[in-house]
Amino acid sequence: MSGRRRAPPAGTPSGINGRTKEDPADERQSEMSGNPMWGDDWQSVRDLWRLDPDVAHCNHGSFGAVPGPVLDLQNELRDRMAANPMAWFSREMPARVSEARAEVAAFLGADPADIAFVTNVSAGISAVTESLQVGHEEEIVSTSHIYGAVGYALERMSARTGADRVVVEIPFDAGDEEVADLLIGSVSERTALVVIDQITSGSARRFPIEPVIAAAHAAGAAVLVDGAHAPGMLPLDLPAIGADFWTGNLHKWACTPAGSGVLWVAPRWQKELHSLVVSWSEHEGFPLSFERVGTNDLSAWLAAPATLQLLGEIGWDRIRAHNERLVGWAQSMVAERLGTTGAGLRHDPGLSMAVVRLPREIGDEGRAKALQASLAAAGVEAAVGFRGPQGAGFGSLRLSAQVYNRPGDYERLVDGILDFLGRSA
Repeated sequence: MSGRRRAPPAGTPSGINGRTKEDPADERQSEMSGNPMWGDDWQSVRDLWRLDPDVAHCNHGSFGAVPGPVLDLQNELRDRMAANPMAWFSREMPARVSEARAEVAAFLGADPADIAFVTNVSAGISAVTESLQVGHEEEIVSTSHIYGAVGYALERMSARTGADRVVVEIPFDAGDEEVADLLIGSVSERTALVVIDQITSGSARRFPIEPVIAAAHAAGAAVLVDGAHAPGMLPLDLPAIGADFWTGNLHKWACTPAGSGVLWVAPRWQKELHSLVVSWSEHEGFPLSFERVGTNDLSAWLAAPATLQLLGEIGWDRIRAHNERLVGWAQSMVAERLGTTGAGLRHDPGLSMAVVRLPREIGDEGRAKALQASLAAAGVEAAVGFRGPQGAGFGSLRLSAQVYNRPGDYERLVDGILDFLGRSA
């Protein structure tokens, strides 16, 4: 990083602007060395994660990050499995999984009988799309903001069943009412399944799922909610959502080990849901048929409750408020320095992610990938994408904020973008 000096951007929160106009260097040093948005205990909290200190980790939303004590517990579980496989797989593991599921269910506001552990949302989505019987004259409705792997699952479902796939085009900057109207207007008596994101991945939107679910049910359609980013980011009460199926990742904003996700299924559908792997618990049905699959390493699931307890002791409300505030500040600062503040910044309430449009120089997918590689080489991990058709779309930068992040991470990020573009700061 160079020693560039500049005034704070408009809209800088007061908690990060605790210095005078006469000492910009002190202000810059404060931002780089700590996290004024968190408080005096920030470094001790950050030290729970074993992230490379030389890297600005601005993309928590893609893979998450696991606190060190939870990694230690996971390794202990693996050691126990290795020490006596017979005892572990035959006698110990099933009870441990049931206990872990009960603790995770409580965190999600759900009945343990209604959720099953899965490796991730892709596995949860696939279980639903491979299990449901949909007629060839029916339709599967989703949006243009759908996650890529989910889209592939719906393509396979369409090919398997002969049902038509309907993709509702949602403008990037559409408001909640427009989103709901477009989706509801695409639901008809032919609709068998509606798939909707609770929080979109690439566009970092909180979709209005409640009116869509109500309209779909009124038309006789089932609803599958992709809640990949919701656990940990939002307080949840899964039955109150009203969907037929909901699936979410624990490894993202709940910071559990990779390979831990949840599939919630309304009781009326549970007999129709089949695990993707047929194993010895097949006839026990949901959820056990999903969780007893031979010699799989289930340590990520078993360690998940420890993460929830650890972050709960730090304070979920505090974590969520910090992340929402920090990413909102970062969005405004990055957009201002890039000169894209007029591109309609949107940061939905409660979200730990926000999107900034990139300058016109990032005019195709190739340039977006080149920018991401350039940032990584400079020690900045970021989510860079391209939205819309080549030549008519725009580059986008999805920002994430977690408690280990500091304002200086996003300063490094925007410096890296400007360097890539050949601009001076």
